[in-house]
Amino acid sequence: MKFFVNFLTAFRIAAAFAIIPTLMFGLYWTSFILFLLAAISDWFDGFLAKKFNVCSKIGGVMDHIGDKLLVVNTFIMLAIMMPVWFVVVPVIIMTARELYVSGLREFLGTQKIEMPVPKARFSMGKIKTTLQMITICAFLLLFAIGTLITPDITSRTLTLAIYVLPQIGIWGMWLSLVASLWSATQYTFTFTKKLKQIKK
Repeated sequence: MKFFVNFLTAFRIAAAFAIIPTLMFGLYWTSFILFLLAAISDWFDGFLAKKFNVCSKIGGVMDHIGDKLLVVNTFIMLAIMMPVWFVVVPVIIMTARELYVSGLREFLGTQKIEMPVPKARFSMGKIKTTLQMITICAFLLLFAIGTLITPDITSRTLTLAIYVLPQIGIWGMWLSLVASLWSATQYTFTFTKKLKQIKK
């Protein structure tokens, strides 16, 4: 089981890089399916690791890296494909947030102090990640469905999807930004408390 859990994490890291060329070459259905499977694997490997007690520090670190690579890589590609302020600005801020929190962790690591991810079932970090994945899925599905609409092939369902998915994507993008900033604030307070251990 430990091998399978590690395989899921490795798959997510590989998918994070594979999504870049699939979007570059317009393979939108491949991008959507690949991201969806990777997003599902994020929940699945965490669930299995806890259920079968195969958690490890290196596994937790790689799982964290896989999540960040998957989301950040795809967001950057979407910002390139949709260079409008209401997509680019949230992507820049959320990417900066990931670097900021990673920097806090790295500094504490040099002091041999851990800053673990909150374990609450509905922590703001988990809510942020869920919103980000829903947002990305909406945009990727929008691009994929767009390949089906031609002057000869139209339907009310496809037309409705073309209208609804951008709304989900845009609202999801900004809700993700709020959750990201909220989560970063929580990490900042935790970091401040951890600094007191160094001073002592």
